[in-house]
Amino acid sequence: MPKESFKNSPFPDAPKNFDLLPLAALVRQPIVEALYGCSSATVRRRVADGRIPKPIRYSDRVTVWNVDKLSRVLAGREVPR
Repeated sequence: MPKESFKNSPFPDAPKNFDLLPLAALVRQPIVEALYGCSSATVRRRVADGRIPKPIRYSDRVTVWNVDKLSRVLAGREVPR
């Protein structure tokens, strides 16, 4: 995990407790930014490049990621699609 990039996150405990979340849980973009230690623009670029799993879009303003997919990619057990 990137070094302390979640200090200014609106959800400072979420990255620390990410492994405790149920695999079926869904997280929003600020959590993904904190996990990868990057900005929202970089998250979008990495999704386009295939380095971060594609999100699920519920509406124009709600985008979420599956915890199981993120966990597998972060652990190196799966290549994002």
